[in-house]
Amino acid sequence: MFTHGLQILYEDNHLLVLNKPAGVLIQGDRTGDEPLVELAKKYIKEKYKKPGAVFLGVVHRIDRPVSGVVVFARTSKALSRMNELFRSRQTQKVYLAVAGCKPEQDTGTLIHWLKKSEEKNKATVYLKETPGALRCELTYTWLAAKNNFHLLEIRPLTGRPHQIRAQLAAIGCPIVGDVKYGFPQGNADGRIHLHAFSLMFMHPVKKTELIIRAPLPDEQIWNYFKGLNRLHGPLD
Repeated sequence: MFTHGLQILYEDNHLLVLNKPAGVLIQGDRTGDEPLVELAKKYIKEKYKKPGAVFLGVVHRIDRPVSGVVVFARTSKALSRMNELFRSRQTQKVYLAVAGCKPEQDTGTLIHWLKKSEEKNKATVYLKETPGALRCELTYTWLAAKNNFHLLEIRPLTGRPHQIRAQLAAIGCPIVGDVKYGFPQGNADGRIHLHAFSLMFMHPVKKTELIIRAPLPDEQIWNYFKGLNRLHGPLD
């Protein structure tokens, strides 16, 4: 559902889940651009006619050039409980990525160690344990190819900054548009072809299982893959 320019995937008294467009910040930074959390607060304030400041907690973040599922908490209780779910890895995340080449194997597990430079806003990948670097792990599955673009399903088992971008680049499969990690050409709008496709977790208050999927962006390369049955079936 689109409202106030936001694509709402799920909403109740405790949570607001949006499909973030690529190029939009989740929280403010030195650019001064209006972030998604502030747009969402305006939506809540207007819809529910709330006086004063609106509480909306940022549960997790995805990079600015990435699109897909983002969860906000509407109460401090929901925020605390959602933070614990993410911290203890009681969530299941599925990303979709488009790479410019196919991995050597159709499926695999990648284990690396990442050290992120805040100054450069880029992660360095190591093949073995390294001082200051954090272990990261993901599984991938090659799904399809079209016009030399390769669609991969990614399931991160850890949640390190730039993890998927850096790990795919480390095996020679940088994400389309991701010049920071070695793709030869950027996209005109600054997006990279990485999408937080689905998120599964236990509702922090209702204690029911939620599986939330974010439709793919309406964009040429993503449109190549929208007919795949895998993208409309069960999560597992």
